[in-house]
Amino acid sequence: TRMAIFTKEGRPLYGPVPTNNVFRGFGGACEAMNNGDAVVRYDQLADRWLLVMPTFTRAPARDDQPAVWTARAEAYISPIGRPNQPGPAAPLFIPPRPAVPSASPTPVVSGPAASPTPPPTGPYSMCYAVSATSDPLGPWYRYEFLRPLFPDYPRPAVWPDGYYVPTSTGDEVIQKHACVADRSRMLRGEPASEQCVIIDGVNFLNNADLDGTRLPPKGAPNVMLAAGGTQLRNELSSDALFAWSFHVDWNDPAKTRVDGPTRLAVAPYHYLCGGQLTHCVPQPGSERRIDAQGDKLMARVVYRNLGDREALVAAHSVNTSAGAGGVRFYEFDVRRDRSLHLRQQGTYAPDASFRWMPSPVLDRDGNLGIGYSFGSASAFPGQRFAGRRASDPPGQLTLREAVLVDGEAAQSPMRWEDYTQTAVDPVDDCTLWYVGDYVKKDAASYSTRIGAFRFPSCVRRASGSGTTAR
Repeated sequence: TRMAIFTKEGRPLYGPVPTNNVFRGFGGACEAMNNGDAVVRYDQLADRWLLVMPTFTRAPARDDQPAVWTARAEAYISPIGRPNQPGPAAPLFIPPRPAVPSASPTPVVSGPAASPTPPPTGPYSMCYAVSATSDPLGPWYRYEFLRPLFPDYPRPAVWPDGYYVPTSTGDEVIQKHACVADRSRMLRGEPASEQCVIIDGVNFLNNADLDGTRLPPKGAPNVMLAAGGTQLRNELSSDALFAWSFHVDWNDPAKTRVDGPTRLAVAPYHYLCGGQLTHCVPQPGSERRIDAQGDKLMARVVYRNLGDREALVAAHSVNTSAGAGGVRFYEFDVRRDRSLHLRQQGTYAPDASFRWMPSPVLDRDGNLGIGYSFGSASAFPGQRFAGRRASDPPGQLTLREAVLVDGEAAQSPMRWEDYTQTAVDPVDDCTLWYVGDYVKKDAASYSTRIGAFRFPSCVRRASGSGTTAR
């Protein structure tokens, strides 16, 4: 529920402030509701910033709200949330200094209890903000699209023809949404549209997120991946991933289509700790075990055109024979016909500790880095990073595990962070940024640590500060 902007050296430039500050003056649900699950992506192709924020509470009913969406072959068109959106690009709101509270007590007025207000029956919303320039401190274009279904856990992805945002109807429903917003119009600050498809009976979806500046072939559809199994059906093991091909047509939405799923055979796996919302990872000196989100592919699924081949990388957490958690990773080649071929796979579990919530990234040379949470009965939850050179034997993370931050205390809530996150630095296409949470000693809540890693082969050409993986 908070956003901030830093320099690469760690100097704060803005915030932390409520995330919906970026929608200040826009009106509607995006300005009124400050929600968690907001995600920021950097669009390297356009040198812009994308912020996506769902609303988790229904707004008041309105005449143009969409009826309930159900699974079908055709895409739905999301109604726009605000008239004449996006309107002029608006600067970030600078919060005033807190006012000094008055010494006068607030009068207490007693009276009959009010009747309970019925819950609103209007739509949910997905809120988009796109920076008008490369400067995130500058103006932003804002968009709101109405959704009839709960838009949980968005995982935005940048692709040449759109901003793809898969979401979930909820933890008790085996239904997912895959939506895409008109990237080209949003970058120009023009009226834009969003199209959505509904898919039943599927695990959490992850759209391919483009890294680097080499594009996929013109018109290439976006790829969506999901893990096998279904926690709500107690199907906690699988030997496959599943892939869909998402082709959007902005001129004729009737031609938008999602093809799949295609079964991709992989080594057998079992969800770490039986899936999400489970009491899983132990903590020193505490009876509280924390959630590992073991049922899903984690953010991000990364696409990169390496020149001589196109690559797709995904990762998730799996049970290990030592009774702990390991990082399972996959790299696929994207063939000319857009089919996927498994190039390598592996499980990183060098000891009996828990490694979970991984986020993979490829640098410009095809070296693979993965950041993840780390913990055990003797180590407080923290964040680590491991990797492999493109030329290393397949299926192995050969570079020594590096520590981003060691935890200093146990967390009280069962729910650990929703994901960790990697990103590649666009300046050198080599430095790998990673962010994750930990708890400081005697702290009331968690803190966030951001750091950078580089592979040895990139050091001579890289700029800026960071930690070299060895």
